[in-house]
Amino acid sequence: MGIFFMLSVAGLFKHPFRFRELIKQLGFIGGGSLIVIFFTALSSGMVLGLQGYYSLHKFGAEGMLGSAVSLTLIMELGPVLTALMVTGRAGSAMCAEIGIMRISEQIDALECMAIDPFRYFISPKFLAALISVPLLTAVFDVVGIFGGYLAGVHLMGVNSGSFFSGMEQSVTNHDIRLGVIKSIVFSCLLVWICTGRGYFVQRIRGAGFGAESVSKVTTQAVVLSSIAVLVFDYLLTAVLL
Repeated sequence: MGIFFMLSVAGLFKHPFRFRELIKQLGFIGGGSLIVIFFTALSSGMVLGLQGYYSLHKFGAEGMLGSAVSLTLIMELGPVLTALMVTGRAGSAMCAEIGIMRISEQIDALECMAIDPFRYFISPKFLAALISVPLLTAVFDVVGIFGGYLAGVHLMGVNSGSFFSGMEQSVTNHDIRLGVIKSIVFSCLLVWICTGRGYFVQRIRGAGFGAESVSKVTTQAVVLSSIAVLVFDYLLTAVLL
């Protein structure tokens, strides 16, 4: 898997680069995930607004609701939930696609024609994920904060000025930078694991053969990617916070 990762990164610098494939993957990973990201962010932000108000109201600190919602989303929930949603929607599809290409010997055919499979269809997926996931995380943060605003200000009666002033005073460049770094690392993890499991589908012990192997490996890819995101979320928080 380490060699697979290095070859995938090296494929980004080989000519000619497949910009058409990159645009296609940007639409699939980024554009296709916007709807699920939007509704996940909106519901998460509204739940944070309601629960945050319930907790802060006990201490008479309702004015800090904007700070609590924004920091939670930017530093933690935004990058993690975005990565998990993209893994479930796009990562599983990438793993299944490459797994089918492997068992149907399409990858072997590319190698016989002296075409680098990494440059041809794996490296564009890496670059598309690196571009799409941080942008989706930014969308998640904005929509989530809006959801928290709706729940806290319009439903629970928190003052809108205190909501935004608390958010402005508490969120720093370091907090935003931490969220961006997490989203970049998570995008690398999910595309690396999902494409790698599909690429090595025939070498994975206990996966079986044919369609059965693709289904099992796709499930493994989603589970491993989700676990990796959660583990690295803690590690990055412990190191960079």
